[in-house]
Amino acid sequence: MTKNLAPGKFDVVGSFLRPEILKKARRDFEDGKIKAEGLRQVEDKAIRELVEKEKNAGLKFYTDGEFRRSWWHFDFWWGFEGLEREIDKNDSFDFNGKKLRRENIRVKSKVSSKNHPFLDHFKFIQKFEEDDFTPKLTIPAIAVFLAQSIDSTIGIEDVYDSTREFIDDLVKAYVEFVDEFYKIGGRVLQFDDVSWIGTVDENYRKKYENSGKTIDELRQEFLDYNNKIYERAPKDLQILTHICRGNFMSHWLYQGAYDDVADYVFAKEDIDGFFLEYDDERSGDFKALVKIPAGKKVVLGIVTSKRPELEDKEELIKRIKDAANYIPLENICISPQCGFSSTEEGNAVTEEDQWKKIALLKQVAEEVLI
Repeated sequence: MTKNLAPGKFDVVGSFLRPEILKKARRDFEDGKIKAEGLRQVEDKAIRELVEKEKNAGLKFYTDGEFRRSWWHFDFWWGFEGLEREIDKNDSFDFNGKKLRRENIRVKSKVSSKNHPFLDHFKFIQKFEEDDFTPKLTIPAIAVFLAQSIDSTIGIEDVYDSTREFIDDLVKAYVEFVDEFYKIGGRVLQFDDVSWIGTVDENYRKKYENSGKTIDELRQEFLDYNNKIYERAPKDLQILTHICRGNFMSHWLYQGAYDDVADYVFAKEDIDGFFLEYDDERSGDFKALVKIPAGKKVVLGIVTSKRPELEDKEELIKRIKDAANYIPLENICISPQCGFSSTEEGNAVTEEDQWKKIALLKQVAEEVLI
């Protein structure tokens, strides 16, 4: 059982750049050139090497880099019984100017968390755990599913009498997964969540307004369903969330400050800590942080994972001190603003850039936060 309290003073969101040998193995698997066992062997080796690098970087919490996934979110949902992968090779999604392959979910039968593959994925990295080196798992928040299904036909009506019945089963599946994660020894679980800023960005609000509910009603629904999962979790399970604006090959999806959603997500989500993006002007200032209850940790994502340029150390220190005007310095941690590879493609940075940024975070944290 971990003695570490998450998050770390300098930390990472979760995903890392996939090595080229792993990318090739995934392509070969999709093309039928290698079997699942061959892919798994490549994944295992790449993850072992990554975890060693995380340890050498001084991180207190480590992940498998999401190396067994294609997407940060879909792979988790596809792991539920009753939900299957749907691919449209003739279509793509416009991700703020970048073409993103079109994949989705299809409801095929009643949903459950039985035999979810992410549990075995986590067991693999548990073997590297030490007293001061703790594994963390990242999964998508249930609010993300709700947000993405607003204007998407995924076959719910083919299996369920109502959408509410389906969502109730999805909640049960999430709760069961969290319980199983805890039973196998998991103690740090992070829910990645892009739903909130989608309700802020003027370019995407129309989609939500067309749902038949007001923006505030949707925000309350996102909060309520997230908390249905968080409130039922074991009390000593450390729960974190990453409030994201989308990240694909160094392109973002949403823009907008946290102010309009702070009374929901900051003030009322039943979690232990927030990973927040603060790498550019899209994120706004730090004023909304006053809504975060006393004692909860805030991880300032002040180093970008989207661009290779290394940030100025003194400027990072200045920003930390600015944030300390709104939350106590002892509750502040720092990290990259997002993962380095939210999808298997990865951002427009090199592995060397990736580790230099983490080393800079360590240097700043040791000077200001530790």
